[in-house]
Amino acid sequence: MGKIKRLSAAFLSDESGQDLIEYALVAAIIALGAIAAMSTLATNIATEFNNVGSSV
Repeated sequence: MGKIKRLSAAFLSDESGQDLIEYALVAAIIALGAIAAMSTLATNIATEFNNVGSSV
């Protein structure tokens, strides 16, 4: 019974996978921000190209 108690305590105190999850969440947030910025930028660029094409 003591061995199971030690193993479960070791399992609960192990935080090695937590760092990986945090890095993945940060990477996902950065990716979402980049996608939002790129779609806005793409819309603005398309509008400018249409304006230049209309004036030519």
